[in-house]
Amino acid sequence: MELRQILFYFTLSVVFVLSKPTEKKDRVHHDPQLSDKVHDDNENFDYDHDAFLGAEEAKTFDQLTPEESKERLGMFFDKIDADKDGFVTDEELKAWIKKAQKKYIFENVDRQWHDFDINNDGVISWEEYRNVTYGTYLDDPDPDDGYNYKQMMSRDERRFKMADKDGDMIATKDEFTAFLHPEEYEYMKDIVVLETMEDIDKNGDGFIDLEEYIGDMYSHDGDPQEPEWVKTEREQFVEFRDKNRDGKMDKEETKDWILPSDYDHAEAEAKHLVYESDKDKDGKLTKEEIVDKYDLFVGSQATDFGEALVRHDEF
Repeated sequence: MELRQILFYFTLSVVFVLSKPTEKKDRVHHDPQLSDKVHDDNENFDYDHDAFLGAEEAKTFDQLTPEESKERLGMFFDKIDADKDGFVTDEELKAWIKKAQKKYIFENVDRQWHDFDINNDGVISWEEYRNVTYGTYLDDPDPDDGYNYKQMMSRDERRFKMADKDGDMIATKDEFTAFLHPEEYEYMKDIVVLETMEDIDKNGDGFIDLEEYIGDMYSHDGDPQEPEWVKTEREQFVEFRDKNRDGKMDKEETKDWILPSDYDHAEAEAKHLVYESDKDKDGKLTKEEIVDKYDLFVGSQATDFGEALVRHDEF
C-alpha cells in the first residue's frame, strides 16, 4: 500500500466535518464501502476515484460516454498547458493538481460556512459551531448510534482552539479552513498526528504498535488468511515505520508516516500520469496522448477524479 493512498484516505476523513463530528478518521485501505474496484495503480485510478469521492458521488462520472470524456479532456488540455506550447509537462500537471486541491478545499469551506455563521457576522464562533454540530445530539444522553458526542465535541473544541490563532474562539475564514482541513496548515500538523494516534492507539499507551497499525487498516472477520497487501504492510511497519526498532510508532514516527516532509502526492501523481501516457517518452504529453489515456485521466486528481469533466463551468 503506497503512502499516497494513506494521504488520500486521511484527506477524505478530515474534509467532511459537517456530516459527522471529527472523531473518526477513515484510513482503511480496502474497505469495500470505499470502493468495489480492484486497486492497481499500474492500470488505473478507478479505486482512488471511488475512495476519494465515495462510491455514490463517483457515479456522477458515469454520465459521460467515452467519446464525451475524450472531447472534454481535449478542452481540459488547453487549461493545463500553462505556457501554451502544445505540450503538458509533469510540472504543469503538478501545478494544476495543486490548484484543483485548493479549489476543492475552498469550495468545501464555502459550502459549510453559511451553515455555521448563524448570525451572518462574517466569522464563526465556537458556540455557533458547537450548537449547529452537537445541539441535537447533546440533548440525548444515550444515543443509539454508538457515538460518544461529548468526547467528539471535546476533540473538536481542541482542534478549534488550535486553529484559532488569536485565541478568541472566533474563527475567521482562514482559521475555519484550518479547522476543517488541518492537513493543509503547518501549524495544525501536531493536532493531525495527535488525532490519528488517538484513533489507532487502542490500548492507550501513547504509541501505535504493529497490531494496532494493521488493525486500523484490516479486519480479519474470521478469515485466518491475510491478503498479500497486509503482509506487505507488516513489512513496511518493521522496516520503515518503526525507525528506532522498538516495536511501536511514537509521535514523530507517526508524523513521518501520515505527513512525510519529503513526499508530495501531487508531484507523484503528475509523474505517474506522464509516465503512463507518454508514448514517445519525450517527457511531456500532447493532447492526443492525454486523450488516448482518457480512462487514466478521468480517474485522476488532475480532473478532480472525473468531477471536473461533468461541470461545464470548468470550460
